Amino acid sequence: MTNKTPSRSYPFDYLVMGYCTLMVLLILVLGRPLGEYFWELAFYIGTVVLAFVIRRYVDETRGRLHAFVRLLYPAAMFTLFYTATGGTMFLLFDHFLDSSLVTFERALFGVNLTLFIDQHLLNVWATEIFSLTYFCYYFMIPGFLIILFVRKDYEVIKISLTAICLTFFVSYLLFFLYPIEGPRYFFSGSYINAVEGLLFRHLVEMVINNGAVRGGCMPSTHFAVSLVILMHCFRLYRRIGWSLLPINVGLAIGTVWGRFHYISDVFVGGAIGAIATLIVWKYYERWTQKTSRDMSPKESEAVRVS
Repeated sequence: MTNKTPSRSYPFDYLVMGYCTLMVLLILVLGRPLGEYFWELAFYIGTVVLAFVIRRYVDETRGRLHAFVRLLYPAAMFTLFYTATGGTMFLLFDHFLDSSLVTFERALFGVNLTLFIDQHLLNVWATEIFSLTYFCYYFMIPGFLIILFVRKDYEVIKISLTAICLTFFVSYLLFFLYPIEGPRYFFSGSYINAVEGLLFRHLVEMVINNGAVRGGCMPSTHFAVSLVILMHCFRLYRRIGWSLLPINVGLAIGTVWGRFHYISDVFVGGAIGAIATLIVWKYYERWTQKTSRDMSPKESEAVRVS
């Protein structure tokens, strides 16, 4: 059932406004000199205002354009949220902490996996395959949400977007709580071979070189969010889930193979994405005060506790 009250709030609204408010408070308390955080403060305050205006005045029942703006505005801002983390990377620390993570992984695995791949496993065809699966990430969120929007699976959008927002925002907080720049920087002088591919490696490098924030590797939001989408597909659209599974596996490997992440980043990202999704599945109905009687069978399945 569609609620016709324009001011109705959804859990992702609270996540957007809550995260932005928290970041404003953290910057005011920890950001020194404060003048260097003007853009970040303006962005987070402006986003709170924008979310409030959309929540209050945009009614998804008034047509597809209204529904598009009301339901998908957080997704349209994910790139901006990510970019803003670059300015708050050193709220707590004044340097990256890769050395501690590298020491931990070497003690745990006996090797640093990124160096092992460089010395023993690299080849053009494997690089191209893992670059392809890694590159697929950039189409996952818009592709998944647009397909849901076209299908008018609005309730599924609300649930999945809540899990995606929770995953992103927890991850972004961890960016400055444990700032990691990644193996491509930390081990830049230790690699023997270049990571070379035919097409997709170049496409990935183009995106990374033009849009990536230095730091923010812990956790891997690529794998975290791709896992959120995979879990929702397996729950509701099983065939699509099976088709995405090899892409997700390749993406997880590709984050390390391409020297973008340590293996720990992938495990932590996967844990955040899985836990966020399970929390949303368990509590979404309670948060929205809906019962299964108010929903279609597809919507009821989306919020039913496993």
